[in-house]
Amino acid sequence: MAQLETNFGTLTGLDVRSYYSNKKQDGAMACERSSIKTPYGFLIPQYEAEDMGRRQVKPLYCYKSGELKSVPLQEQTNLYTSVGVIPAELVTFYASGAIKRAFPLDGKLSGFWTWENEQQLSVPIEIKTPVGLIDARFIGIQFYESGAIKSFTLWPNETVVVQTPVGRVSVRTGMSFYENGAIRSFEPADALTVETSIGYLNAYDTNPLGIHGDINSLQFDEHGKVVALNTIDNEIKVIDASNNRYLYKPFLKDALCGHKKKEVVPLRIKFEANAIIFHENEKHRFSLLDCEFEITENELAIEAPQASCA
Repeated sequence: MAQLETNFGTLTGLDVRSYYSNKKQDGAMACERSSIKTPYGFLIPQYEAEDMGRRQVKPLYCYKSGELKSVPLQEQTNLYTSVGVIPAELVTFYASGAIKRAFPLDGKLSGFWTWENEQQLSVPIEIKTPVGLIDARFIGIQFYESGAIKSFTLWPNETVVVQTPVGRVSVRTGMSFYENGAIRSFEPADALTVETSIGYLNAYDTNPLGIHGDINSLQFDEHGKVVALNTIDNEIKVIDASNNRYLYKPFLKDALCGHKKKEVVPLRIKFEANAIIFHENEKHRFSLLDCEFEITENELAIEAPQASCA
């Protein structure tokens, strides 16, 4: 068995997984109990699997310089962080040793163990955020290297009600923050009417991309101004300086689970100081000074069936 010198102390009883060219360990499997003391508490890397949800021992990883990068924990362990105590099964670090992410659960998903099984093991955790105390079931919490909270990700069907630049609203999926505490983005749980540089739009996405709250569909600058959103309720007609007309709206496409099922693809809009961009495509950039914009209701999205792969 090998040992590993980390920025938090020495880990023993390891099976070294691989090496970088500079001979520093990339990662290792813990084969016996060993612990290290960190600013967030004592950590014991996972060395055996004990239940259906964690049937596989996972390796710990290091940065090329040798500092710990991620550590799966033998059992759920309390981490003492800037936002409060977080019980975690997986923790990741910056190369400086500052905590980067904390995951309350770290199950192995398979045909025998689904995310629904994993979610049943989750319990509410109270954390301090720039929008106040939040008590919810979290998939993960992310930090800036300074220790400030960067984002949190909620389990499916979990919502929280918080104060935002557009009022007190219900949030799903997650929320992210600027380092100074200003809200950077969140995922509205319901259609939300917000003011933009071209008028009022209904912000909502039926199928938010990804499974984390790091970047959400309704986005703001540090002063609370809307800089991006997705909508399924509105379509926008653009008339440029040459009287050319363009129409942008949500549309339906075949769901991945079958051609007979449809899902709505929202209209994605980004707002800049003097321009607006549709579908994150520079070919569809229009000047706010030289163009006219007409916002109307989109009937297709309202009548669209909800796709389900269940």
